[in-house]
Amino acid sequence: MGAIEVRHERGDRLRIRIRDHEVVSDQPLGDGGTDEGPSPTELWVAALAACVVFYAERFLVRHGLPLEGLAATSAWRFAEDRPARVGAIDVTLEVPAGVPAERLERLRAVVERCTVHNSLAAPPEVRIGLAPLETVGAA
Repeated sequence: MGAIEVRHERGDRLRIRIRDHEVVSDQPLGDGGTDEGPSPTELWVAALAACVVFYAERFLVRHGLPLEGLAATSAWRFAEDRPARVGAIDVTLEVPAGVPAERLERLRAVVERCTVHNSLAAPPEVRIGLAPLETVGAA
């Protein structure tokens, strides 16, 4: 997959470039930001909800079922202990009217295996490297 670039702009504001798309991230006013965009944590939680809806959409299309009203909401909270992290996420999938009750458990099984959820269940190896910029005028 391609690289995602994140650049600091000012304060807590970040510009995120993903392929040909740009997203602004910031912190809420109460956390010292200017609230010009969602926080990185909110984007992460949103990615889970978006992945659930995407997998649901593919399931419904594959089975010729209605899409009208398909949506998800997610509620989350920070963990109360350390390290700082999200402690719980609740995603509610709004299933379109007309989806037969006998398809709901299969739909649940499909969305619970979306890529983002799978990545939470079996976390990837994460490596963070440092690439110091050269100082202007350094010898």
